[in-house]
Amino acid sequence: MKLRVLGCSGAIAKDCRTTSFLLDADVLVDAGTGVGDLSLDEMRLIDHVFLTHSHLDHIAALPLMVDAIASQRRTPITVHALPGTIAALQAHVFNNVIWPDFSRIPSEAAPFVRFHEVEVGIPVQVCGKTIEPLPAVHTVPACGYAVSAGGPHWVFTGDTERNPAFWLRLEQLDVAMLVIETAFSNREQELARRSLHLSPVALAEELAHMDHTRNVPVYITHTKPSETVLIMAEIDRFDRNATQGNQPGAHDIRWLEAGQEFEI
Repeated sequence: MKLRVLGCSGAIAKDCRTTSFLLDADVLVDAGTGVGDLSLDEMRLIDHVFLTHSHLDHIAALPLMVDAIASQRRTPITVHALPGTIAALQAHVFNNVIWPDFSRIPSEAAPFVRFHEVEVGIPVQVCGKTIEPLPAVHTVPACGYAVSAGGPHWVFTGDTERNPAFWLRLEQLDVAMLVIETAFSNREQELARRSLHLSPVALAEELAHMDHTRNVPVYITHTKPSETVLIMAEIDRFDRNATQGNQPGAHDIRWLEAGQEFEI
């Protein structure tokens, strides 16, 4: 399975695109502004979009992408999400006020978009991939995803704060790569806590739940552009300290960047 990072920033700025991942050519996980880097031909190949939650930085490009390609497709794009996320999209985006309701256009029988509700812990099979929604703790209904094409899993936390249920499930999976958010630096850790995001101090506590002997590479996503250097320095500091004393040891932590490609 090929993973292409279209966007992984917590906000926009030059060369910063918000969350979106392309799996092979046909599945999109989140639809942030990074989708805009795809050509029309590439967008036309996307059959399924899996959303973690309804916040704008994760859905901003979805209505625009549908508008760009839907009339050139023979089948609807299927948008998979939690019931609360779908309800938010229908009420606030595809509502014929902010954007046309493409779930009823050109007709209810043959729309440009179909919505499919997912449930945490219940895998979905699409395009030769098994995609399991994972628990997340955020200010709106939210989930992460574990994706496998028959081998080890690519795992994405989505937006989340401390999340014990996530780590319990992670320990049961064969994980090739973990993508985890850290939106704020430690100087804004209280804001991170209130908005249900991670800061480096909270990330350290979360990674303590992970079996370090598995040596899973951990990629940091969703950093604020103005804070990225500071966040990564704070993460590097706590991880180097983890090699001292009675701590279990450092993790393989890296910064995720738009444009990166991986074979999972």
